[in-house]
Amino acid sequence: MSESDILARIKELVDSEHDLRTKTEAGELDPATEHKQLAQLEVLLDQCWDLLRQRRARIDAGLAPDDAKVQSAIQVEGYLQ
Repeated sequence: MSESDILARIKELVDSEHDLRTKTEAGELDPATEHKQLAQLEVLLDQCWDLLRQRRARIDAGLAPDDAKVQSAIQVEGYLQ
């Protein structure tokens, strides 16, 4: 997955996030469902941002960026704990 692929995926996820909020505001989606789906999107976004940081760090270190791997949700979400 290239950097442009990752950035496109991030944009797609952010667009989905906005769609969820719009649907909830319009009464098309209940807040509990919105909250659950937003939480899932946030994890996916965190994984994408982490992968992008890994790729850039590998480039800075003179390593192959394509060797960066998507980390598990548990690992990505547990960085601050």
